[in-house]
Amino acid sequence: MSAAVIVTGLGVVAPTGLGAAEHWRRTLAGDSAIGRITRFDAERYPSRLAGEIAGFEPRDHLPSRLIPQTDHMTRLALLASDLALADARTERPERPEDAFSVGVVSAGSAGGFAFGHRELHKLWSQGPGHVSAYQSFAWFYAVNTGQISIRHNTRGPSGVLVTEQAGGLDAVGQGCRHIRQDIPRVVVGAVDGSPCPWGWVGQLAGGRLSTRDDPRRAYLPFDREANGQVPGEGGALLVLESAEAVAARGAPRYGEITGYAATFDPGPDSGRPRTLRRAAELALREAGCDPGDIGVVFADADGRPEEDAAEAAALRELFGPYGVPVTAPKTMTGRLSAGGAALDLATALLALRHRTIPPTVHVTRPDPAHELDLVLVPRPLRAPAALVLARGQGGFNAAMVVTPSAGVPTPQAEGQRR
Repeated sequence: MSAAVIVTGLGVVAPTGLGAAEHWRRTLAGDSAIGRITRFDAERYPSRLAGEIAGFEPRDHLPSRLIPQTDHMTRLALLASDLALADARTERPERPEDAFSVGVVSAGSAGGFAFGHRELHKLWSQGPGHVSAYQSFAWFYAVNTGQISIRHNTRGPSGVLVTEQAGGLDAVGQGCRHIRQDIPRVVVGAVDGSPCPWGWVGQLAGGRLSTRDDPRRAYLPFDREANGQVPGEGGALLVLESAEAVAARGAPRYGEITGYAATFDPGPDSGRPRTLRRAAELALREAGCDPGDIGVVFADADGRPEEDAAEAAALRELFGPYGVPVTAPKTMTGRLSAGGAALDLATALLALRHRTIPPTVHVTRPDPAHELDLVLVPRPLRAPAALVLARGQGGFNAAMVVTPSAGVPTPQAEGQRR
């Protein structure tokens, strides 16, 4: 079969909107969704800001029988899968041979906190002999993917990756492998977050969160006042298809996944360099791209000064000082754990479709030491490819190149279709 892997559907559930169209509209407008946490009382915590999904009422989107069987993050993931498959204009497979031709690969990291919190309450209230915290996390990730498979009758290969913020890209990379192994269609990506007290304690223990209360000054990647991160919830699921499957049914096309690579950093005491640049180089090589072919980099944008400096150094070494436009739309949503990179990938595909780079918001004093061409207001996309970067806590790195695919609708046609 052809090596081409084409994205035919996007299912976005983000603080910036439910659905790709609403997310793109708000992102392009620089409409930040970061604010005070409302899902629980956070007044006693040193960090009180998050990117939350407002207005999500499960009963408006899912059958009532599913509500008591699922948790918040699984409900969001089910909605994302509904949106992605509807956007790809696919029908639910009914014949067994068709069901086995569709797979699901997702990623998880913080999403299990809320599920684990609930299960620990059971453990504490019912005494020994019940589910452990470790088992509850494993169960959550399996249930999340399994619920999507059951809802859409997909019986092809499935799996869950746990590489923190890099997980969204790693799940897409695994989906690409399945496509190249003759699976016609795979639902991939991640919906993640930690909207519960236990999850918040876990985030705080890592020492990565900003403690500022002003939503406009808390998460400032690459800024002189960068001081940490703001978490969020949500992400995106995407439908991947082989070129043959797309041609056979005349499916819509957002773009093509042309390059992907993952690396792992050596230990901090090893004296060896970190490997984000290597991941980007490998992804470009697989895509057959030169650095000059990249029109925008969607940065990991950690938000801590030392981590921003490390990413900026990798970009300088690869593209040269101010050598490529760099953007971080996640400044409007916060960092969504595994869901963050999947959402960045969906946003990059929308940027290709609309030939526009979305902005980084709230950053008012970019650190000149980084030598980055940081996109602070929307600008035209001048080159035909986008590079998406992600780093996960513990040393995970992932890079993915996306390019336009033949037959991508114009923005005007997209507006008419939606």
